[in-house]
Amino acid sequence: MKIPKFRLDIRRLMPFAVVFLVLLFMLPKSPRFSYDYRKGSPWRYETLIAQFDFPIYKTDEQMEEERSRAASPVVACYRFSDDVVNRSLRSAEGLQFGSAQALKSSVIASLRKVFTQGVLSDETVRSDRHAGKYSDELIYVQKDKRISKLPVSEVYKLSDAKAKLLALVREQYTSVNVDSVFREVGVYDLVVPNLVFDRATTDLLHSENGDYISPTQGYVSSGELIVSEGEIVTAEIEQILDSYRLEYNSNLGYSGSGFLMWLGNILLAFMIALALFLVTSMIKIDQPGGQQSFEIMALTVFTVCLLAILPLSRVNPTLLYLLPYPLVALCLRAFFRNRMSALLYMMCLTPLLLTGSGSGAVLYLMFTVAGFVMLASKKRFPQGRVLVIPALITFAVVIVFYAGFRFTELVSGNFSIIALYLFLGEVITALLFPSVSLLGRVFNIVTDERLTELANPDNPLLRELEDKAPGTFQHSLQVMNMADAAARSIGADVALVRAGALYHDIGKMMNPMCFVENESLLSEDGSAHYHDSLTPLESAAAIISHVRDGETLARSRHLPQQVIDFILTHHGTGTMSFFYNKYLNEGGSPEDIGKFRYNGVLPRTREQIILMLCDSVEAASRTLKDNSPKGYSELVERLVGSKISEGQFAGADISIKDISVVKNTLKEYLAQLYHDRVAYPKIRKSRI
Repeated sequence: MKIPKFRLDIRRLMPFAVVFLVLLFMLPKSPRFSYDYRKGSPWRYETLIAQFDFPIYKTDEQMEEERSRAASPVVACYRFSDDVVNRSLRSAEGLQFGSAQALKSSVIASLRKVFTQGVLSDETVRSDRHAGKYSDELIYVQKDKRISKLPVSEVYKLSDAKAKLLALVREQYTSVNVDSVFREVGVYDLVVPNLVFDRATTDLLHSENGDYISPTQGYVSSGELIVSEGEIVTAEIEQILDSYRLEYNSNLGYSGSGFLMWLGNILLAFMIALALFLVTSMIKIDQPGGQQSFEIMALTVFTVCLLAILPLSRVNPTLLYLLPYPLVALCLRAFFRNRMSALLYMMCLTPLLLTGSGSGAVLYLMFTVAGFVMLASKKRFPQGRVLVIPALITFAVVIVFYAGFRFTELVSGNFSIIALYLFLGEVITALLFPSVSLLGRVFNIVTDERLTELANPDNPLLRELEDKAPGTFQHSLQVMNMADAAARSIGADVALVRAGALYHDIGKMMNPMCFVENESLLSEDGSAHYHDSLTPLESAAAIISHVRDGETLARSRHLPQQVIDFILTHHGTGTMSFFYNKYLNEGGSPEDIGKFRYNGVLPRTREQIILMLCDSVEAASRTLKDNSPKGYSELVERLVGSKISEGQFAGADISIKDISVVKNTLKEYLAQLYHDRVAYPKIRKSRI
């Protein structure tokens, strides 16, 4: 057998160079507080000493308690919005008052007057953290970069503003039912609040007025002990650690050598890219995606995951639970075999370990389980393009997995929020799964779903084959069933070999009568034989042409390259012995053997070898007279030996053990197909 050579070229290195650069510039350039701790548990690390001065921040509960004790109410600040006013006035100018058109100018002038005074919403601000503490008597109004304190009575509430507008217009048009006109035309809808609550300015003014509540309590100096090794983390120590982590992550810069910092990032990025390169180097060319595009696919998935993870971890690490990582597992499984897709999937999860949070390892383990469960459940429930049942199963498994971590306090956070994120992640996975097939078409890679579609007998091209060459179609079905059994026996790609078997002879549609399996079905009386009037050379040329005819037809119908490869390799470069021997018997020269060789391609994969053998065995078995185990064994051994002696397996990646298993499977299949049947006795006529 030919051993695949390891080739190193620029095209192969480029994807991994991109991965290296992306990692290099996205890895953290400053240290992260990577300790994981929780109240009531011992400090599992070395004694922690403060490296810098930092304040101790109050907890949310402490802040709320102090606010509730604050004596003076908060004076809310509102910003005068010219945009709101201008929009309402422009809308008023476009209104059609019909017979009351004279009201328009008065309405516009009155609107401007009401807005100048200021309009507040009828509802007070209750969604702010100071809810219930705002003054009911005073407000600040910011207009033209100036802030004025006004009594609430000097501005209009929304309902009062509408009433004021009605009163102003009614004073000028006493004979018109102004209220009815306003309702019909929609004038009341133009009265909206133009005083907008400004929370930032409110807090600033509140602090300047002496009512500000400090967010800190106490101070920790550099060199001071924070927590000792083995010490129980109390509520007070937890508060100090939270404050230290906040200052550490947001303010601490890299204190070491800049060269060493970059060198460390270079080493990390290089090792991850190298690991990905080594993994993909183990992928054989018989993968469903082929040699040309598997690296691109791996790079795409890896880069997308990386770009999604690192920004999320910096904004809000909890959002990492929302990522639909099982979808990545499904994508990889669509383009690679089980073991390789599992290995690539685990590598795609590697950036989770670089989030810098204590939950990085938990996320890695949980999403690894989620991906494997999704793959297993998808195999168990393959029907449908939207993975409802697999998604629900995966969610149930990961939520139990997370609950285990949560109950043992290995992770912290709001359980209900994280459960919601995990559920939404599975929903996203289920909804986006159909895009896997689209991704395959973009990269021109065949997926299992695409192969299943091609293997459907109702496929238009297969229906055309059945109509034009019915004998060939039946032959292809038999080869498919035989190849299915052989592929399963050695763990080859069953879906791929089934599709290849159905399409390997579609070139015979171009000249169906040239092939014996169609003659009796297509000729009127079954007596005409296509090759009777041809020389052996002409017959060989006609039969050989079905390989390239099939390739041309397959490309015109946009079949995947992986299926076209079966058309080109199912005869390889073998010799058409029947017509060659006939040619020699008629006095032909042995030097013309090249004219009797198929102009195909030598098979390279196990699946292509299986199809070549099944095609030959199925065709030869029709002429077999000895329907016994010995006869089947001799037939299979003879055909396999012939292929090997002709060098048809020279470039194939298949072991001697696999060939032996395939041979035994074919012998058993023939025995089951042509088993002896009991002859039913005839009923004798009764004697009179």
